[in-house]
Amino acid sequence: QLQLVESGGGLAQPGGSLRLSCAASGFAFEHHSIAWFRQTPGKEREGVSCINVKGDSPIYADSVKGRFTVSRDNAENTVYLQMNSLKPEDTAVYYCAADLHYFCQGYVPDEYAYWGQGTQVTVAS
Repeated sequence: QLQLVESGGGLAQPGGSLRLSCAASGFAFEHHSIAWFRQTPGKEREGVSCINVKGDSPIYADSVKGRFTVSRDNAENTVYLQMNSLKPEDTAVYYCAADLHYFCQGYVPDEYAYWGQGTQVTVAS
């Protein structure tokens, strides 16, 4: 069964950290770039970060550059998003998504074939 399952969301204080995980099963994870998106009510889904198949060419949205780090463990079929120096505006539901390209192609949601169910991140004092 094809699955992407996010975990690690929760409540964090401004300036704090959270680590999200995206566990994949049921498809050739090692052949897919994996992106993180986030969405708040009434807004379009926003691309946050993406990591290519080998894991050596990550990309980041300007809003998270220098604060978030994406990594992947192909042996464990898992991608991580380490989020530091969190801000209230980082509050959103975070989704991971898979795209059958060696390198990240950007953040057009329709380009991603598989999606997780999302995990809520709330940054508040």
